Order: sequence, then C-alpha cells, then structure tokens
Amino acid sequence: MSESPPSRPLKADTRADPRARERDPRSLFVRLVEFLSPGPDSTAELIQTLADAEHRELIEPESRVMLEGVIRMAGMTAGDVMVAVRRMDMLDIDAPYEELLAAVIDTGHSRFPVYQDSRDNIIGLLMAKDLLKLQRSPDLNLRTLLRSPYFVPESKGLNELLREFRSNRSHLAIVIDEFGKTAGLITIEDVLEEIVGEIEDEFDDDDGESSIFTLADGSQRVAGDAAIADVNDTFNAQLPQDEFDTIGGLIAHELGRVPRRGESVELGGLRFTVMLARGGAVRWFKVIRAHGPADAAEHA
Repeated sequence: MSESPPSRPLKADTRADPRARERDPRSLFVRLVEFLSPGPDSTAELIQTLADAEHRELIEPESRVMLEGVIRMAGMTAGDVMVAVRRMDMLDIDAPYEELLAAVIDTGHSRFPVYQDSRDNIIGLLMAKDLLKLQRSPDLNLRTLLRSPYFVPESKGLNELLREFRSNRSHLAIVIDEFGKTAGLITIEDVLEEIVGEIEDEFDDDDGESSIFTLADGSQRVAGDAAIADVNDTFNAQLPQDEFDTIGGLIAHELGRVPRRGESVELGGLRFTVMLARGGAVRWFKVIRAHGPADAAEHA
C-alpha cells in the first residue's frame, strides 16, 4: 500500500473558528491576494515591488527611499561606507593647544580620533567641547579628556553596527582591517544616511553615460566623479584637465581637503555647492555660474 504524499502544512482554518477570524485583521480580499500572488523572492524583486507601490501611489516617494535604504543596508558593511584612513581628520596628542584648536575649528567635527607617534596608533577620542576645558585649565593633561575608542572590523554589518551604536551610546567607531591596522572611521550619521539620505542609484543612469542633471531651478546636479571634460562641455568652461580626471578630485585639490556638505567653492566661474558627501568624498554638487542669472536670483 503506497503512502500518500506529504501535504503542505495548512494555515489555521478561520472558517471553523469565528474567533480566529476576529484575530486576523486582514480582509478577505487581502488574504486572497496574498494566497494567489506569491511575495518577492529576492532583494531586487522586493525593491521593484516598492517602486511599483510608489507608482500606484500606495506609498510616498520618501517612504520608498527610506525602505530601500533599510533593505540595501542589510547587505552592507562598515567597510562599504567608512571614511578611509587617508581622509580622516585626526589630532596628535603631542600637538600644542593652538594647533589642536585650529584643527577643530577648520574641520567642524564634534569628535576626533587622537593618535600618538603614528596615525595608526589611535589612543582615544576627543570631544571638541572637551577641548575648551584646556583653555580654562592649561595645566590639565589632554590624556585625561580622551574617551576610549570603539573599534569594529571592516566586515561588521551596518544593521549590527547601528544596534551597537545605540546600545553603547557611541557615535563614532574606528574601523580596522584584517591585520589590525586602521582602515578608516564610521559614524552613526554615516549609517543613518544609508536610510534617510539620498540613495546613490536614484540619480544614476542605467548606462552610466550621464552624471550631470538639470534641476527644477535651472541649476545642475553634478556627480563628484563626473569627468571634468563633461563639466566643461556642459557649462562651456575651461577647467583644467591635465592633473585630474574628475571634478571632485579637482575641487578637493584646489581646496586642500574634501569640502563638507553645504560648503561652496568657486572655480572657473562656477560655484560648486556640496549636496551630498559620503565616505570621505563628494557624491553630488549643485552647480551654478558664479555671476550668472541664477546667482543673482539667489542673492536677490
């Protein structure tokens, strides 16, 4: 006598138990749709489902962006969004107070890794506000103001890192590579930007040919890795192309550092305002002519 094939486990029969129907808040139509239409089988399908929901006006665009950010973040690590060590703003424990204060004012950060002898030897973190205590008490030892650094591996998942940031009440972590050397740093703001910030793919062309877009006010959105030649063609400008290929590299060189979000730089008759900076590099500039009609309207 052959055995009957195993059957799939059945859901609770709400028809037999009126109380079960009361516990299930879904309507009969919703349950029928869920039964007939299987859910997405991959992250790509899930993201496409969100895009379809936005197109059908079931969710707002801002909600879709945040949900996509949460989904994408699940597969990202600290190494993906960290500020590389070569771009880190750090303080030397043996530097004079005036030099430390100048560095704090120039960069505008609230927290700084502090090193001794070598930039790879990070001995603590300094809060910018704590530096003021040295001004009131010059004899105070800077080491007493340092806080213990929080180290994480490059492979640390962003989901887990965000939980640890919250539980440890930390805002900054030092990222180390597989050999135990400093690879970079990451802040809680960097992690949250993956959710609430601009999604990088939002403005990317599928074919990768364009990195300059016209905004509603007539200005241009220019990617940090846009070719200088493309910027020159768009604005009929004469920006130098001999030493650098990208507009982000040229502006960082002229400024002596990577500009921060909201900071503006004038170069070649154009004004570049940082719209989005992430991972120690500018992702998007807003560009107008420094003395053009848009500029005059902005200051009217």
